[in-house]
Amino acid sequence: MEKKLVLFDIDGTLLLTNGSNRRILIDALMAVYGTEGSARSHSFAGKMDSVIIYEVLKAAGLDEKQIAEKFTVVKNTYIDLLKQQMLPEDIELMKGIPELLQALSGRKDIVLGLLTGNFEGSGRHKLALPKLNHFFPFGAFADDAYHRNDLPAIAAERAYSLTGKRFKGEEVVIIGDTEHDIKCARTINAKCIAVATGTYSAESLGAHSPAALFDDFSDTENVIGHIVTL
Repeated sequence: MEKKLVLFDIDGTLLLTNGSNRRILIDALMAVYGTEGSARSHSFAGKMDSVIIYEVLKAAGLDEKQIAEKFTVVKNTYIDLLKQQMLPEDIELMKGIPELLQALSGRKDIVLGLLTGNFEGSGRHKLALPKLNHFFPFGAFADDAYHRNDLPAIAAERAYSLTGKRFKGEEVVIIGDTEHDIKCARTINAKCIAVATGTYSAESLGAHSPAALFDDFSDTENVIGHIVTL
């Protein structure tokens, strides 16, 4: 049986945090650096948490050395605050996600994982609140690389450690809601299924030529059909 490695993004794809994530990051930045930089208005869509922190602080005039000196502290502060403050009512699951994950997890030809710009600690907490963590035994996170394009190869290697199978690029499907997901899939010749449930419209996602494009994942069988035949 030919298996597919299916890697999901988190924010905008599986769920939304309805502003709480941004508020908590601002609190962490203020606590550690004394400034929120441009975090109140900066676009987070598809970006790595580490990249976001550098970008918003550079906008406040800090240089890379100043940011790096306290980066581990702000990362840990953000994750700790998120675990303390983000509640189940802050999470909105995207349409069709529970049904899709349940159906995929029951298939022997599908291996599920994560490919996300979240740090593992914060991403796992977001998934724990709506009880989705058990669907994803492994993943690639912002802790693993600074550039999102490095994550597909890391996720594939972790899938190999878990399953003993080396997934070729064409056996990998990356599912996300931004152009960054589409671009990173191409780094290993994987397919990307884009979904317009985040900040990107279907039209803007279509301009980047994903392998498939959905407005949402409400039609479970149609989505699975695309995943297994791409």
